[in-house]
Amino acid sequence: GRIPGFCAAPVGRMGCRCCWALWLLLLLTATCARLLFCWYSGAWPESGAWTSGPARQEACPRPLALALQQHAHFGGLFNLSIPVLLWDGLLTPELWDRLSHVKAPYGWHGVPREAITSTLSLLNGSESAELLAESHEPRGPWPCIRCAVVGNGGILKGSGQGRLIDAHDYVFRLNGAVIKGFEDDVGTKTSFYGFTVNTMKNSLINYRDLGFTSVPQGQGMRYIFIPSNTRDYVMLRSAILGVPVPEGPDKGDLPQAYFGPDVHAGKFKLLHPNFILYLTEKFLNSSVLNTYAQDIYMPSTGALVLLTALHTCDQVSAYGFITKNYWKFSNHYFERRKEPLKFYINHDLRLEATLWRDLHKAGIVQLYQH
Repeated sequence: GRIPGFCAAPVGRMGCRCCWALWLLLLLTATCARLLFCWYSGAWPESGAWTSGPARQEACPRPLALALQQHAHFGGLFNLSIPVLLWDGLLTPELWDRLSHVKAPYGWHGVPREAITSTLSLLNGSESAELLAESHEPRGPWPCIRCAVVGNGGILKGSGQGRLIDAHDYVFRLNGAVIKGFEDDVGTKTSFYGFTVNTMKNSLINYRDLGFTSVPQGQGMRYIFIPSNTRDYVMLRSAILGVPVPEGPDKGDLPQAYFGPDVHAGKFKLLHPNFILYLTEKFLNSSVLNTYAQDIYMPSTGALVLLTALHTCDQVSAYGFITKNYWKFSNHYFERRKEPLKFYINHDLRLEATLWRDLHKAGIVQLYQH
């Protein structure tokens, strides 16, 4: 039969053209119907369903803040209003009096005052006060900032999680973040790189032969300094000024070799010592603190970076972190042969594993595991 008013041509070449036009019309109608449904219902497809880019087109299905409201234990632990970063605007006589009696990384006892004040004087802009202020692309009307924190655990080897990782608004990496050759498993996107100077330099030395030849660099990169001792303040100050490190164990180092030539104060973030103390007391108060090793204990770099994301993002996914079946995997995903995970007394990885498991069960973090 014919469709009135659409095509009156007989079957044949003209009829084929009409059928083709009819097919296009039906396809266009279906597409418009889907768009209208998504517009009014908010049921946009997951990122990557329509495009290959990282754009996010829906609100958080369960934002972190809502999960905290619904969980009595963690809701009482999290303080989302505590300052995450330290900058010049927070340096007051009261803060100095309080932190000068607490050892690093939780305070400034033993750190020269000049090292602290001269560094903070350079962190004097709004970009130094907010972790996400400068590096995020326009999000549109959807109220959700999604972050992926990528550890270096062997569970990621052969995982194929790279595309999902890159689909997040921000990607945090840390220490020996090898990317080349492992793009399918760990992605390529890096928004933040977290470290202490000690862990960064040790990673460059220990994992150079395994592919970690430089820390991530790029125009949109931001670096999260964890102030474990004086050398972190000195390196940060030198990096902002673009001068060689003048003193200490890193004397003569050129910060540009680590962070690239395009450096300015806005590229660097400094974790607040009081924030590190809060994280330790509330989440990672290890029994090691009651032993002879209390002076060398601190949460791992991965733990500090993941908990930082949990205090700044709306939704957080963790990849490459220790899980209950850690023994099945190599220590790091980039190792050529399986190496067992080693436990050192300066970190409490078993306590961290329990924390990630419990946060995952509570719906506060999405922990990759298998």
